[in-house]
Amino acid sequence: MKKVVIKTQDELALMRESGRLLAKVFAYLDPHVKAGVTTMQINNLVERYIVDELQARPSSKGQYDYPYVLNASVNEVVCHGFPNEKCVLKDGDIVNIDITLEKNGFLADSSKMYMIGAVSPLATRLVNKTQEALWHAINMVKPGVRLGDIGNAIANFAHQQGYSVVKEYCGHGIGQEMHEGPDVLHYGKKNTGLVLKEGMTFTIEPMINQGTAKIKTKPDGWTVVTRDKKLSAQWEHTLAVTSAGVEVLTLREEEQHFLNRLS
Repeated sequence: MKKVVIKTQDELALMRESGRLLAKVFAYLDPHVKAGVTTMQINNLVERYIVDELQARPSSKGQYDYPYVLNASVNEVVCHGFPNEKCVLKDGDIVNIDITLEKNGFLADSSKMYMIGAVSPLATRLVNKTQEALWHAINMVKPGVRLGDIGNAIANFAHQQGYSVVKEYCGHGIGQEMHEGPDVLHYGKKNTGLVLKEGMTFTIEPMINQGTAKIKTKPDGWTVVTRDKKLSAQWEHTLAVTSAGVEVLTLREEEQHFLNRLS
């Protein structure tokens, strides 16, 4: 079992800076994720921006021998989509861009869904409801809450919307290592699981499918897709448990209205 590392205030300050920089990466990227752009072009833009502009490290590259700085998961790709020169984004696509960044020895991890051009109402609903599922979970985070309650709430919300939840992948503790304890499942039983304490830092990153929860991994050993080829969506943030509740370390400006619900 991976160790849960309680962060000091100094360590939280360093994580807060990594999260702030990662939010800047997405703000920079927003106008570039559009029809006609390849996912490899997005990868290269992000690498240059993190290294040259932010003087930070794109920490996905080289992690477990992963060769790129981000995952670009388009339509039926659930997670770990390889950037590709031949993968040209087109009108109607949905794509998850998942990026990690390290600054001063501490990591931040976040992902965002992009809707390219005119997206169908069903795809739009999946993207928006998946984001709501994430924020529904974030809203619950505070000392004394059990992880099983959070996972249960995510799954119940998704099922109420007519969707399924991928169980093979989960959120994770994060700090000086990408994958610390605890594992943060997106399903679970109430009144079970680890009790949250001030100073814990972890991600919540539900992967929610339009069809069944069944998935498969492509021959590249990384790219995970839905078995029924229906759409999948994911959103992710890095969080810190505080005495008052939760701090979203990777918060983006356009999500302020979600944050206001926490106050």
